[in-house]
Amino acid sequence: MDHAAQTHDGYPEDAGARASHRPLSDVDRSKVHPFVRATAEWTWRVVLILFGCYLLMRIFLEFEQVLVPVALAILVSAFLVPGVDWLDRRRVPRSLAVVIMLLLALGVVATVLTFVGRAFVHGFPALTAEITETIDRTRQWLVDGPLGVDESQVRNFGSNIISLMEHNQAKLAGGALATATTATELVTGALLTLFLAIFFLYGGGQIWEFCCRLVPRRTRGRVAAAGVAGFGTLVGYVRATVIVALVDAVCIGIGLAILRVPLALPLATVIFLFSFIPIVGALISGSLAVVIALVTQGWLTAVIVLAILIGVMQLEGHVLQPFLLGRSVRLHPVAVILAIAAGIVAAGIVGGLFAVPVIAFANTAVRYLSGHRDLAVSEGDGSFHYAQPDEPHWDTKSIDDATASAGLSVEEALGVSPADAEADVERGLDGSARRPRHDSHTRPDADEQRGSEDEASGTDSDERP
Repeated sequence: MDHAAQTHDGYPEDAGARASHRPLSDVDRSKVHPFVRATAEWTWRVVLILFGCYLLMRIFLEFEQVLVPVALAILVSAFLVPGVDWLDRRRVPRSLAVVIMLLLALGVVATVLTFVGRAFVHGFPALTAEITETIDRTRQWLVDGPLGVDESQVRNFGSNIISLMEHNQAKLAGGALATATTATELVTGALLTLFLAIFFLYGGGQIWEFCCRLVPRRTRGRVAAAGVAGFGTLVGYVRATVIVALVDAVCIGIGLAILRVPLALPLATVIFLFSFIPIVGALISGSLAVVIALVTQGWLTAVIVLAILIGVMQLEGHVLQPFLLGRSVRLHPVAVILAIAAGIVAAGIVGGLFAVPVIAFANTAVRYLSGHRDLAVSEGDGSFHYAQPDEPHWDTKSIDDATASAGLSVEEALGVSPADAEADVERGLDGSARRPRHDSHTRPDADEQRGSEDEASGTDSDERP
């Protein structure tokens, strides 16, 4: 016989009291709207991801003097590795190929710095004289012009500036000492970058294979292949960025030279360096050229320089970036702007420089790990197909070994098969989007390897997860 639940004083317990004794989770989940529950679940995941990114950023800032040279060495390797692999495929010893490419790069940098230094030394006195003359003209215009400023006020303004500099002499001296310390850190960082670039170019594959050993064996092959795909995107990004920066510097530099703006070559060099920060770099550095043109040549020349800058920015935004940068980095311009802004806020110019490469690498690697198989590799003619970068011949033997450990062929890991290549040709492609080369490394077929592993373990292949 079914008896109703009773309280301690003998009265029957009502339904509400019995419901209150049920597990709290059952009651809550039945009353919470699915949208609210899903929002809460996604919120704590997003918060956890943002907290992890914050911790990584704090670690980066704590070890900035070490990690920045490492990141620069990776970018240098991404720029030089196609040349090293080109020499390696022509039976040049890889160590000699690394030395040749580094010497060529250092030679180009030294030549540019020599010309820039000479131009700066010869042009700086003229620039100083023109700035002084401009200040005198401005002072005279303030007195005799429509503003009618009293001459004593102008003189007092100049005296106040001199007094301010004298009172802050100690701070200026401290700034000079900090500049000397920064120069020492720059030299040390440059040497560390060069040292790391040598090892990345010569044995980057072994280093990546060692890093992949930190992940479980079952996913090691996919992680290794995702790293290769991400590095391929990095190669395409660095090459496209160098081309865009070179076009910006040459076009603006020619315009400054024609207009006889002082320090045209140093300004072009600054524009080239700042152009490695997409979209905003050339604009910021070009503004410096506009200011110098205004101070030395007058407002008409400054307006012409501004028009040249706007024209180059239009060329970069509507032609160069969509054709080169947009094809090697699958990122929306809004994402690029937000990444650069976040990088600059978090780590200054260094953060703005590395923001887009990090996002590009992570985007490709995560897309691959998420199951996207459209990361086909293009090589041969230097063009891009399906917005894919070139596949770097980056010590592929170690990558073969890493993928083999997971029972995957390189074609399976990268998502490229002979059938896909034939289908591309049938769709009317020019045939340059073909499989990555691994001619110099032979490896047993993946199915045979799985079969041998099954025989050794005594399990059937259909029972494999």
